[in-house]
Amino acid sequence: MEQQQAIHLLDLIRRNMESCIFGKKDEITWMLAALAAGGHVLIEDVPGTGKTQMVKALARSIGGAFHRIQCNPDLLPTDITGVSIYHPKQEQFVFRPGPIMANVLLADEINRATTKTQSALLEAMEERHVSVDGVTYPLPRPFVLFATQNPIEFDGTYSLPEAQLDRFLMKISLGYPDEASEKRLITEPGASRSADALTPVASVEDILDVQKATEAVHLESSVADYLIALIRGTRKHPAVLLGASPRAGIALASCAKAFALLGRRAFVLPDDVKAVAPHVLSHRLYLRSEARMQGATTASVLQEVLRQIPVPVGMER
Repeated sequence: MEQQQAIHLLDLIRRNMESCIFGKKDEITWMLAALAAGGHVLIEDVPGTGKTQMVKALARSIGGAFHRIQCNPDLLPTDITGVSIYHPKQEQFVFRPGPIMANVLLADEINRATTKTQSALLEAMEERHVSVDGVTYPLPRPFVLFATQNPIEFDGTYSLPEAQLDRFLMKISLGYPDEASEKRLITEPGASRSADALTPVASVEDILDVQKATEAVHLESSVADYLIALIRGTRKHPAVLLGASPRAGIALASCAKAFALLGRRAFVLPDDVKAVAPHVLSHRLYLRSEARMQGATTASVLQEVLRQIPVPVGMER
């Protein structure tokens, strides 16, 4: 698929999602960027802001298999991956797939599941397969996980392990709709269609081609140097205990390429890197306790790093 075709396809998906999601253009852009980059998304927000509706709308738009997991402390790893059950007639164990066998998987309130259950997703997120009873089963392609998370101060929540957080391409927050959109939702109940009523405008095979087109977006050497300088700058900041990993650099490059494609360009600009950096890096940084006590946040630290790193001026296209 050529990049112009990929751009057209992403526009079709965007318009389809916007037909049932009001006032969330930026958030839809981030979700499409993650889809094009083939990465997973952590959505942190309070209940009732439309997280499930948005993910379902994306799955319906691409005609992919969609499954939803409601996480809670009683959830077991096999409830996600599947389980082998002995079949008396066949006299052998038969694998019964779990909900993870989907193109788009929604793990709702992921931080209400125990850390043992959360860890069941690690292999799937990184290697795109699961292992049950010593047998490896590949996941459908494409496979994208959208996990929602309540703010950590809520009752009954568990912090996500650092290794799992690092496997999310980006972290976003939907927030409340603007006043006009919220009024429209209340006064025009029929204006917003349910995501279940959406008609697919693309196929999962199309998405695989879009991901290949995203990989082909040009990342010029000076922009790559700028990107690496940002990653290394997070590690040197005095307020940071644990900076961005090499995986974070790969994620930042992939997301910048996807954002450039959504901007109808076949090359990455430094502005693309700056735009996606807060969403790609914020959940990967761990601040020193004394810095947090002084009011520092990952967002403020990232802004400092972005201000300190000079932006390349000359670029070859």
